[in-house]
Amino acid sequence: MIQSCRRRINNNKRQTHHSVCSLNMDEREEIVPVKRVVTQGNLLNEENPPTSSSDGSPSDDDDEVEDETFVPGPEGTSEEEGEGMDVDEDVNEGGDKPCTAWLSKSGITWSPTEEETLRYRAAGIRKPGITRYAASHINDLEDSFSFFITEEIIDTIVRQTNVQGGRKAGDGWKEVDRVEMRAYLGLLLLAGVHRSRGEATCSLWGEDTGRPIFRATMSLKRFITLSRMIRFDDRLTRQAQKKPDKLAPIRDVWDQWVVRLPLAFNPGENICIDEQLVGFRGRCRFKQYIPSKPAKYGLKLWALCDVATSYAWGLQPYLGKPTREAPPEGEQGKRVVLELTEGLSGHTVTTDNFFTSYDLGMKLLERKMALVGTVRHNKPELPPQLLKVKERQVLSSLFAFTSKMTAVSYVPKRSRNVLLLSTKHRSAEVSGEQHQKPQIILDYNRCKGAVDNLDKLVALYSSRRMTRRWPMVLFGNMLDVSAYNALVLWLEVNPEWNRGKNFRRRLFLQELGNCLVRPAMARRKRLPRTPNTAAMVEAAQRAADQSPSKAEEPRAKRKCRLCHGKRSVFSRSCSKCGHAVCKDHTVWICSACTN
Repeated sequence: MIQSCRRRINNNKRQTHHSVCSLNMDEREEIVPVKRVVTQGNLLNEENPPTSSSDGSPSDDDDEVEDETFVPGPEGTSEEEGEGMDVDEDVNEGGDKPCTAWLSKSGITWSPTEEETLRYRAAGIRKPGITRYAASHINDLEDSFSFFITEEIIDTIVRQTNVQGGRKAGDGWKEVDRVEMRAYLGLLLLAGVHRSRGEATCSLWGEDTGRPIFRATMSLKRFITLSRMIRFDDRLTRQAQKKPDKLAPIRDVWDQWVVRLPLAFNPGENICIDEQLVGFRGRCRFKQYIPSKPAKYGLKLWALCDVATSYAWGLQPYLGKPTREAPPEGEQGKRVVLELTEGLSGHTVTTDNFFTSYDLGMKLLERKMALVGTVRHNKPELPPQLLKVKERQVLSSLFAFTSKMTAVSYVPKRSRNVLLLSTKHRSAEVSGEQHQKPQIILDYNRCKGAVDNLDKLVALYSSRRMTRRWPMVLFGNMLDVSAYNALVLWLEVNPEWNRGKNFRRRLFLQELGNCLVRPAMARRKRLPRTPNTAAMVEAAQRAADQSPSKAEEPRAKRKCRLCHGKRSVFSRSCSKCGHAVCKDHTVWICSACTN
């Protein structure tokens, strides 16, 4: 059996040899060039081409050439497949030459090198610090706070509070005016200075546990009455406004206040956008739960802060979906960043992974701003090579580049990586320190905490009181942010104010509260019973006599005594008779003639 099989194999070899030898020379010349076939990952040796005999008869060398020509490659490549093969494509696919492009799921092409990356050139920004408009309106410490809590805001609160008090108390309601409302806000700030947010209100007015300045400003009963009656809108028209706007109970005051924030300060090169949670556990349709925040439950605000000073340049409330049936908003983070940065140019925006995306970076570049932020792992614009961490070494960094974007994957621990996107950094810079962090991460860590720092400073001396009404909680946060922004402005105007002291903010809040309550103390008709409180009221009244313009109410429109039948004008008072006179009937007399 074995011998018969061997005979058949030998016969087949002889038939093949005779068929090859029967080919003419022309056909053989057509076959020899097939020797240039490029198999996958290998090239056939062409340095020593075979030679044929001069008489054209087949020789042993020719037989070897023909047999070598038809030998298939390592991957079984046939003659027909070899003729139509592209050399460059096979080299890339075989792995002998590294691939020069990474493709993401969204179709974005990334490169592991920075050869094709364009250089980033930052645009110019406005001079950081207080604006000329704000500097012209700030003459003393109280003016820095009044720049945000304006007279228009105070008048709106006074008007709506009187309307609510008249409905509830009727004839027994004593109308509040501008001086008393400012004194009420001053007491809220002073309570925050003493860290009395959780302290009972009656304890603040107690003779043993209280502070004299509270009893000297107003009675406990009046303070509680104002806390109950204070309103920011008309309740009768609120229901019609609440359907399209969930912020209707405080919308008028909020709009008047938030527009003042960017008018006073120009942020520096680096700005940060993050979420702020104002603690509240009462009933509210847009209350949020964020377990990573200290308060966990409350009202969420989007905040834009300057990195150098934590100045709150822009705030935007999160009101949730319009209705329960409405679908969730797509690209919410992108919309928030673009709205908060409206009007800015040349800055570097630092965000967390909720906001950061490739499209956002491109949009900010159109506005001449850069983006630096962490990015989530499920983003389709990231190349899959950045997501692999199994074979990566600890403290290693892997970069990917486009013409205007840089992505980095840093491995701080085993089997864990951190992803960041940046339109500012265009090179693979890595720190020489022990942690070997990329420069993108170092810049992100330096700028990411501006909003969190604002939360910490505001919560330290918060003026918010315990309440079940969310508009009062939001208004308390407005007071805290206004007081901190006022401190930033005041230090820009007077940088030498209490220099060297570590508690300048507490001194500022205490002085601000005293300035707000002093006019109300000066106009009290009866002195309090306790000696300390009475002495404080007398001191305020003596100070008001020396500068009466600070304690007096703004002049009302009255008719001039000498203008008969004419309209009302802003009149002045005669120093001798006290009657109102207009400018036309005023005579100027020097001090020498009056004597």
